[in-house]
Amino acid sequence: MNFSKERGYRGRLAPSPTGFLHLGHAKTFWVAHQRAKQNGGTLVLRNEDLDRARCKPEFVAAMIEDLRWFGFEWQEGPDRGGPFAPYNQSGRFHLYRAALEKLRSGGFIYPCTCSRRDIQQAATAPQAGDDDEPIYPGTCRGKSDEWRVTSGGKNGTMLLSPVTCHSSPFSWRFRVPDGEAITFTDGNSGPQTFVVGKDFGDFVVWSCRGGNEVPAYQLACVVDDSAMQMTEVVRGADLLKSTARQLLLYRALGLRPPAFYHCPLLRDAAGVRLAKRHDALSLRELRGQGKTLAELR
Repeated sequence: MNFSKERGYRGRLAPSPTGFLHLGHAKTFWVAHQRAKQNGGTLVLRNEDLDRARCKPEFVAAMIEDLRWFGFEWQEGPDRGGPFAPYNQSGRFHLYRAALEKLRSGGFIYPCTCSRRDIQQAATAPQAGDDDEPIYPGTCRGKSDEWRVTSGGKNGTMLLSPVTCHSSPFSWRFRVPDGEAITFTDGNSGPQTFVVGKDFGDFVVWSCRGGNEVPAYQLACVVDDSAMQMTEVVRGADLLKSTARQLLLYRALGLRPPAFYHCPLLRDAAGVRLAKRHDALSLRELRGQGKTLAELR
């Protein structure tokens, strides 16, 4: 276990309120809950509400209600406060911007105007995995902060800014060190190795669309887990590759990574991993069917 006796164990539940929690969430979260309890540690509830289009207040209320019904107990969170508030990601943009600026000034990121369709057409084939993301072909790699795009603004140009969004959509991508092997030992799955440029490519850390700024999961997760002093991150096995990406961000930002524990995914009868579209297996639907906590656990 990668934590000091002085600081103690700190784990977290980090749901995104884009729908109702299902049994797959409960399984992974229960592992996190039990590991914090077994280590006499602190469990944090973090509301990952950065997706403005899909995150709804009603899902936040349902999330807290369903977690409590299932028997989860956390010591810090949006409903309880704590020393690392706010616990809603929507209130932590200043931290993400500061991290983005550090990456920009260190030369780790570059602006990219490629759409997902552009990348899929340029890539030889999509890579199966946690996000089914094709490896970025490096189209915009040579562009720097001083690169300008036609915008209809003054003199027909616009300077891309790391903290300001304009009408022209673009993203900031992390420039990965091609060929480097990223290794770590997972608390559940054991030794892991991902080769940069082969298993994943340059990845998005910040998007600007329609004047809206959206920090990517990879960046927000690293910033928050570090700022909230997490000692272990428990999540699904579909995010093993994301851990490799995040380790690069920890290094670039000069931050110490936590330990990781990736849980097997819960799947339906057809072998497909559970998602929020599986309404029949949502916690509130199962509760409505009269399922007991003993049965579900």
